[in-house]
Amino acid sequence: MEQSIPRRPFAGADQAVDAAAAHDNNNVSVSKIWQVITASSVGTVIEWYDFYIFGSLAPIISTLFFPKTDPVAAMLGTLAAFAVGFVVRPFGAVFFGRIGDLVGRKYTFLLTLLLMGGSTFCIGLIPTYERIGVMAPVILVLLRTIQGLALGGEYGGAATYVAEHAPDNRRGYYTSFIQTTATLGLFVSIAVIVGTRLSVGEDAFKEWGWRIPFLISLILVVASYYIRRKLHESPLFAKAKAEGTTSKSPLRDSFVEPVNRRLVLLALFGATMGQGVVWYTGQFYAYFFLQTVLKIDLVTASTILCLALLFATPFFVYFGGLSDRIGRKRIIMTGLACGVLFTIPIFYGLKAFAGPLTEKTAATVDAAGVAVPAVMQAATPNVLALTVLVFCLVLFVTMVYGPIAAYLVELFPTKVRYTSLSVPYHIGNGIFGGLVPLIATAMVAWAAAQPSGFLQEHSIYFGLVYPVVVALICLIVGSTYMKDVRNVKIMD
Repeated sequence: MEQSIPRRPFAGADQAVDAAAAHDNNNVSVSKIWQVITASSVGTVIEWYDFYIFGSLAPIISTLFFPKTDPVAAMLGTLAAFAVGFVVRPFGAVFFGRIGDLVGRKYTFLLTLLLMGGSTFCIGLIPTYERIGVMAPVILVLLRTIQGLALGGEYGGAATYVAEHAPDNRRGYYTSFIQTTATLGLFVSIAVIVGTRLSVGEDAFKEWGWRIPFLISLILVVASYYIRRKLHESPLFAKAKAEGTTSKSPLRDSFVEPVNRRLVLLALFGATMGQGVVWYTGQFYAYFFLQTVLKIDLVTASTILCLALLFATPFFVYFGGLSDRIGRKRIIMTGLACGVLFTIPIFYGLKAFAGPLTEKTAATVDAAGVAVPAVMQAATPNVLALTVLVFCLVLFVTMVYGPIAAYLVELFPTKVRYTSLSVPYHIGNGIFGGLVPLIATAMVAWAAAQPSGFLQEHSIYFGLVYPVVVALICLIVGSTYMKDVRNVKIMD
């Protein structure tokens, strides 16, 4: 038997049953819906910001928290630490999803917000490897784990909370604003990093300025927590609590009950698995590829990605709203098909428009006698062409991601919605998607070490085989078994 959880862990929490229990989701006022979207989105953007500044700063972190004797091993170690945050996300989904289905959506994503903000702030305080040795990467991984657990509980709560306020016939439209938060969080993280670097200078940024984006997270989180405390519980959960129909064992009802277990598997292998690899390939790996493979400097690479995100972000809302009219399936499957067909050709285009490499600094030997390789840089990248290509990748992301919150919410009943939605989402995005940079980098390194031939000559693209194959499998499963639904009545 699962133990009960206190109902009012925060001062000022809902006193008993929220007044929203008197209403269904189709009678919530438009102004109330926008209040819910704003409060939910602000907090979720901040959590994604916290999560992604680590990855955006991976090239710098690798030199500060790991031994400098092997740059490739240091980068792989940093990517592994980054990946830990993704691997534990499903566990956070199980833990916080259970709390969300037992206690409520509001309390749970208040808790995840504080955990994420606190761990991010602490990363900005960790001494480097030169000062505390192996404890530096150990503490880094520990805090990264807390970040991943917190994010595992955040998205499901925010998406469920917004969806349970939205009318049935506009659920795709309203939940699509939550779908923009991951991209906006990445956008904000890049903007803060670039702004900080330009303010303090390159050398100071590499020495101590990189800590600033982590530290200012605390201010953002406190402000978001204050906004979220004023929210009420969702009308559907409040109604279920008033009627005594909430689940007493969300884990059993989600994963042991045969019908719901099948829906969880369908959500994973028919939707979120492919969506995850398309998202991380089109945005995060593309950004990583521009810097580490094509040797485009941080500011230029950030400008390219930010412009692409700026122009593509409205399409999350467009495709979310379109799914209310034509259904979720065909839009998600079209996005997956585009990812399968065009990802590799687009990355070949990125290489072509990056231009030739030139030597920025010559190879040398440091004071300790350790060889320091030459620093190469793309001198004349075609920024416009590169931005258009990255925009295309992000456009595929908007197709698979814009409608997916509405699809997942409509798949599961209120009593286990938080848990059942969160787990496949975070396995798809945390495991399959989040590991794209690490797996792709390892595959590239393996291909580059092969004897001369086609594989060795095209090694920088070999890592793309992983996301393309995963997206293809998901496309086949989703096209075969996923129902094309919209406007489902979720009041139960």
